[in-house]
Amino acid sequence: MTTIVFAHPWHGSFNKAILDVITTKFEKENKPYHVIDLNKDKFNPVFTEEELAVYNQGKALDPLITRYQQMIKESDEMIFIFPNWWNTMPAILKGFFDKVLLKDFAFNYEGGFNALLDINKSTVITTSEHPSPNFKNVIENGFIGDMLNPVGIRNAVWLSCEGTSKGTSEQRQEFLRKVEETV
Repeated sequence: MTTIVFAHPWHGSFNKAILDVITTKFEKENKPYHVIDLNKDKFNPVFTEEELAVYNQGKALDPLITRYQQMIKESDEMIFIFPNWWNTMPAILKGFFDKVLLKDFAFNYEGGFNALLDINKSTVITTSEHPSPNFKNVIENGFIGDMLNPVGIRNAVWLSCEGTSKGTSEQRQEFLRKVEETV
């Protein structure tokens, strides 16, 4: 099973076109998948005081979080689709990591920090106006190295579409072909 985490609020966006290419391919191949559409689901990325009170216990108060965790448990692959805003991921995606990848679900501290997820394939797909090398440290070291790998989401491939809005239609179509070939 593949879980796709989609973090863009506008369903007319190029990010949504990327999601559509992937889901269409999976449907043609009869490949099972889940989509976590954070904005459409109205996921709240901000901790409440009550949620933070149970955080160290690895508990979630929001039923949406337990639904997301179940999807991830069933997965052997994850795909993340998001724009680079202010040189990083949208806040809603950061909140996903904060609130969903909890202690005793995604990791524990028994004898050190231990990954509890076993996801052997992951793809990170980003869009931006700026050249991809500008985000190399943020995505490869921060997102993949410090957020995915430590919880057991491994073997990430990063695809970056630069000049998304100002580029040509041909550039965007070529990127969509690259996405389809990669996933």
